[in-house]
Amino acid sequence: MRCAKRRRTVEESNMKFSEMKYERPNLEALKGELSALTERLKGAADYEEAKQVFLEKETLERHISTQSTLASIRHSIDTRDAFYDGESKFWNAAMPELQAVSQEWTLALLASPFRAEFAVEYGELMFTNAELGLKAFSPDIVPELQQENDLTQEYEKLLASAQVPFEGGTYTLSQMTPFKNDLDDERRLAAWKAEGQWYKDHQPEMDSIYDQLVHLRDTMGRKMGYEGYTTLGYYRMGRNCYTKEDVERFRAAVVKYLVPVADSIYREQAKRLRKEYPMSFADNALEFRSGNPRPKGTAEDILAQGRKFYDELSPETSAFFRTMLDGELLDVLSTEGKAGGGYCTSIPDYEVPFIFANFNGTQGDVEVVTHEAGHAFAWYTNRDRVPMAYCWPSMEACEVHSMSMEFFAWPWAEGFFGEDTRKFYYSHLAGALTFIPYGTLVDHFQHVVYEQPNLTPAQRHEVWKELMGVYMPWMKLDGEIPFYSEGEHWQLKHHIYSSPFYYIDYCLAQTVSLEFWAMIQKDLPDAWQHYMAYTAQGGCATFTELLKNAGLKSPFEESCLREVSQAAQAWLASFDLTGIV
Repeated sequence: MRCAKRRRTVEESNMKFSEMKYERPNLEALKGELSALTERLKGAADYEEAKQVFLEKETLERHISTQSTLASIRHSIDTRDAFYDGESKFWNAAMPELQAVSQEWTLALLASPFRAEFAVEYGELMFTNAELGLKAFSPDIVPELQQENDLTQEYEKLLASAQVPFEGGTYTLSQMTPFKNDLDDERRLAAWKAEGQWYKDHQPEMDSIYDQLVHLRDTMGRKMGYEGYTTLGYYRMGRNCYTKEDVERFRAAVVKYLVPVADSIYREQAKRLRKEYPMSFADNALEFRSGNPRPKGTAEDILAQGRKFYDELSPETSAFFRTMLDGELLDVLSTEGKAGGGYCTSIPDYEVPFIFANFNGTQGDVEVVTHEAGHAFAWYTNRDRVPMAYCWPSMEACEVHSMSMEFFAWPWAEGFFGEDTRKFYYSHLAGALTFIPYGTLVDHFQHVVYEQPNLTPAQRHEVWKELMGVYMPWMKLDGEIPFYSEGEHWQLKHHIYSSPFYYIDYCLAQTVSLEFWAMIQKDLPDAWQHYMAYTAQGGCATFTELLKNAGLKSPFEESCLREVSQAAQAWLASFDLTGIV
């Protein structure tokens, strides 16, 4: 396997995020530059000339990515900002047009007489992924892609605008989370009802946006010559080493091995809470009668403990996290107008990643510092890769970086959670096991939706409810809580709207992360060596090859899911919860 790195021409950036310059490019000029590079590649007399053009294209791609990402981050920090709202709309329209011009480059590269030399220096995977890219795009679907971007942005703005009335105040969706985990049964239920009512009140808008997205994507698939969207969706996700049939087998293994384990976890939870099984959404949200694990201290304290964790884990992680803090590359406070959720992205011109999140005083705050920073560390480690696409592997492979980093933080958990540390250990491992059935449900639901694009919104809700009975039998559907207990809460999952079929990735990665968890219990330094062997490859290999090269099992092997679920279930059963109620 060959995987080149570029020669660094500048010192690593010490610039803070607020100092990074954004400037809207001239779209026609950019398209002209890309076209000119394509013509030069076609006319190259030898490999060295072709390679020089290739590297110039890389530099231009990095700059385009930087400018579009800066606009996107600043828009998500404050969706009310008129300037960056306009810039996001510009990029929504511009990116499909640039993709159309870039396709000409891809065709020229695939047809290059120097393809063999490129493959020797940069790896054959570059061409495999380029061929997938051709199957995922046609200039014919540019109008639909632009509409898709606009609709996704409309959905994001709707959720970011939420103001939920509760106990005399108003709160964003993220700010409601602590109330939804409150110790008091009545208060917790009231919080779930208040938030559910906001979703219910805005459900016609969410139904309309999603219905338009489904039909747009179905149209794109048919324009591309496919049966509908599903095949196109797999190509858009860049799945280069497994198929829809592999995913179906994985889903079957989840039902066989994970659903019974998750069910037993919720039955034990019901006993602890002295509740009747199955429980409501509000009661399932409370893991212990004495309260869920909560981080100690402020957001600044959590980031300081994150620095201690990364300083002590390895020299590489120490340098990385200090760069993040010094560059103000973590925006984590929940503020009005801020987009929901969290993500990691990269700013290539400045050679740094960026983390966006919404701290809300819950266990999830710590998981941002481990999960999203796991993504960021992987990109930072591979920031010099050529081509730039090799900085990241495919999506499911990326999620291994983040979900596994959460488990590497266990030896430092007391600094995050104090007296709630034992609760955290139990909650985190149990949550990993119970997440996989939910994530698999999200995937199965989307396959049904895109196989039957003409389902009405009401019929889609019925599909979700039916599949909940298969994957999440521990959830009580009784109509008590608006939206949630009516089987409609799939609509709060951003990925279903914005990134179709991007969710089974988390389930595959969570399975691998449980492999790392088992290694960590036996030998932390050895587990870290395997993690670095996996991470240091960047995107130079397919998901299954990355695992094999690092001495890990593939989650597509049924024995993998069976073994990790059994090991984790045994650990939970033997874990001492004495004194915790």
